[in-house]
Amino acid sequence: MYNKKRNAATLSFNQPKFGPTPIWDSNGITIANQSIVGSNPKAIFVSTNNTIYVANRDDNTVVMWQEESIDRTKIIRGNFTRPWSLFVTSNGDIYIGDGEKNGRVQKWIAETNIFVTVMNVDSSCYGLFVDINDTLYCSMYNHHQVTKRSLNDSLMTSTRVAGGTGINGSASNQLFNPTGIFVDVNLDLYVADCSNDRVQLFQLGKSNAITVAGNTSLNSTITLFCPSGIILDAEKYLFIVDNNNHRIVGSSLNGFRCLVGCYGMGSQSNQLKKPFSFSFDRSGNIFVTDQDNHRIQKFLLMKDSFALSFNRPKFCSTATWNSNGITFANQSIVGEYPVSIFVNANNTIYVANRDSNTVVMWQEKSVNPTKIISGNFKGPASLFVTSNGDIYIDDGYEDGRVQRWIAATKTFVTVMNVNSFCTGLFVDINNTLYCSMSDYHRVVKRSLNDSLMTSTRVAGGTGISGSASNQLNSPVGIFVDVNLDLYVVDYDNERVQLFQSGESNGITVAGRASLNPTITLNYPTGIILDAEKYLFIVDNNNHRIVGSSLNGFRCLVGCYGEGSQSNQLSGPFSFSFDRSGNMFVTDQENHRIQKFQYYEESCGKFRIIE
Repeated sequence: MYNKKRNAATLSFNQPKFGPTPIWDSNGITIANQSIVGSNPKAIFVSTNNTIYVANRDDNTVVMWQEESIDRTKIIRGNFTRPWSLFVTSNGDIYIGDGEKNGRVQKWIAETNIFVTVMNVDSSCYGLFVDINDTLYCSMYNHHQVTKRSLNDSLMTSTRVAGGTGINGSASNQLFNPTGIFVDVNLDLYVADCSNDRVQLFQLGKSNAITVAGNTSLNSTITLFCPSGIILDAEKYLFIVDNNNHRIVGSSLNGFRCLVGCYGMGSQSNQLKKPFSFSFDRSGNIFVTDQDNHRIQKFLLMKDSFALSFNRPKFCSTATWNSNGITFANQSIVGEYPVSIFVNANNTIYVANRDSNTVVMWQEKSVNPTKIISGNFKGPASLFVTSNGDIYIDDGYEDGRVQRWIAATKTFVTVMNVNSFCTGLFVDINNTLYCSMSDYHRVVKRSLNDSLMTSTRVAGGTGISGSASNQLNSPVGIFVDVNLDLYVVDYDNERVQLFQSGESNGITVAGRASLNPTITLNYPTGIILDAEKYLFIVDNNNHRIVGSSLNGFRCLVGCYGEGSQSNQLSGPFSFSFDRSGNMFVTDQENHRIQKFQYYEESCGKFRIIE
């Protein structure tokens, strides 16, 4: 049994401490299907020892199993009817909503294997919670309020109101079909207020709530559609099941963002259909009751907090590369004038062949391409690959669009309409797509979580060429860091501009008019930031790659003038790192991809973020 003196460390459920921008694999794993958890599963709970509990509403059982186990380890049968919610305390007691027909909450006592009634209710409990003071909360969907009673009080009539008036409404003291609930260690109550499309916070002792997410929130960075589940992590970031938007969203320093289920309603591995509740395991993986798909989905927390699909090695200020490159692919493979390359986190290399309008893919250790993707795009100037293998490719030159090749279905869809080709593409950690429109002197963006194709906004530049801080002149390569700061290679201004999140005026961080002009750029085209925020730039007309350090910029490769020798480049356009820090460059006018080996000893033991 819980006691009043226990602290957050002894909670029965997991509240992981994530980094500032945790990311999960967008493709879920089905760990239980309808044969195990029944149709339309609602309630799930993962304990601190990674025991998973799911209420099977078809046969009125609670199914239990260890996360690592394939088979159910225990099935508990009771006389409850179609439960909506459950909660497990640290001693293994299970509280289960049995209000739909029987008007009660039952407790299964682990020590004796028997059920007892612990609360009388007038409605189904769509959410249950036991706080650190051993108080039981029930979210009464049909009665528009949350009630509570102390389990230390022997009187069954000791139920009190925790939030809501019992009359549906949208005032600060009202609720409209409350569902999931969460009570933190300060005894503040968070309520998923489904039909008001918001999350309400009732601070201890207050009858008027504060809207912390969704409709009428003071910081409305996301639109909710019937939220149904809610969890706070150890840092008080809010995670919400956005039921009718078929996704899980989470808060961060920069507002809310979609975490999983970000590809619309469906039954694919990267989709959900009416998810209802969720829980974390000890490692921060997400377990979701994917209701209308009749399954439990597990989404793995990416080990790297950047969870980026590309590599950002952790270099030192004196990092060096072999000056002699190896021709990794020639014109017969990548065509004439290759401009776009992407190396993902598992060292798969993607290059757009503009002659054949294909994307060529191969593993770094392979001599020959392992896959060639043909599409109806024309002369692509850029590409970007996300962690689930989806490829975003420029198709703006003739068709005015950005296309996405969906790895799960191997089909193309249009994801952005543009007025010109995109000389740079990027997808940030919030699933926002950026296009660098060289002909229109600006960078535009649109959230891929927004179903409206007209949701494109300006991310940098005015659309009129110029050299003022808010202007660009033929922007090319772009990079967005985890703080959502946008770096733009401003080609004709021969500089790199930094547009901090929410700012329309850029800061010149390299090249002409920089505050620290330690290098002269000649029509730069590509850019990457490493894990230490050192800046790497393709200096196109100087035929080299340069990088920043503690003492300013220096030449890294292609430092021997324009040419076709192994230590030379001719019109390089873009580049990418592999996991080991080796550099892959599209050596445009030599019609080849050059690989420059990173010297690990230049920084001591090479470090990569784990």
